[in-house]
Amino acid sequence: MVDPKAQLCPNIVYRPIMPSDLEVLEQIHADLFPIRYESEFFLNVVNGYDIVSWGAVDRNRPGCQSDELIGFVTTRTIPAKESEIADMLRCDSSRTDQTLVYILTLGVVESYRSLGIATSLIREVIKYASNIPTCRAVYLHVIAYNDPAIRFYQKMMFKCIQRLSNFYYIKGQHYDSYLFLYYINGGRSPCSPLELVTALATYVRSLFKSLTAKIWKKEEKKVPRWFKCKDTSCLLVTQNKRIITTDSTGFQCV
Repeated sequence: MVDPKAQLCPNIVYRPIMPSDLEVLEQIHADLFPIRYESEFFLNVVNGYDIVSWGAVDRNRPGCQSDELIGFVTTRTIPAKESEIADMLRCDSSRTDQTLVYILTLGVVESYRSLGIATSLIREVIKYASNIPTCRAVYLHVIAYNDPAIRFYQKMMFKCIQRLSNFYYIKGQHYDSYLFLYYINGGRSPCSPLELVTALATYVRSLFKSLTAKIWKKEEKKVPRWFKCKDTSCLLVTQNKRIITTDSTGFQCV
């Protein structure tokens, strides 16, 4: 493989993954990941069956290698309510069409790393998901010992939501994973305890101001209230807790 760092200027181009990429895609996955994927997965990727993917190629590589994959990202769109993170989203319960984009795999061959290829691939995913009006987030899992990947997603402003114990089972051993989430299109996390307390405090403060305003308005009201008394010839005017007496043959409430 040609070392891109020895070249003056690699010409990285991004395109959809195609059936002709099948063999190289399988080989790169085998080289990069400890997990072995079924043949059906790769067939679904290259044929676009329920999976949306992007590939990176270097047009400056010689001959037919100029269209050979050097990086990739694969994704799947799923209904939000059927996902494992449904309770981590503040979704509109009246809508059943809200979705999420899940990143299945992301990889760049070793000799092409540190060139911004992974960053560009993730930006393609975020742009794609953002153009889906019903999509609320992009999310993925990272095995707990993959520190470079963890730092990468933190740099890309993904939020580490939780650590999942024994999420992966690889070669007879369990490994934890981190769940990363990137909110889009108004997607938000459910209210935290602090948010609930803040919202309650805001409501109480607003209510207090409203009641205070009503009390002041009532105190400042100058229109008197008249009371009709039977078997009396007095007229009582109640105003600001004072009683004023005057002669009258009768009155009616005003």
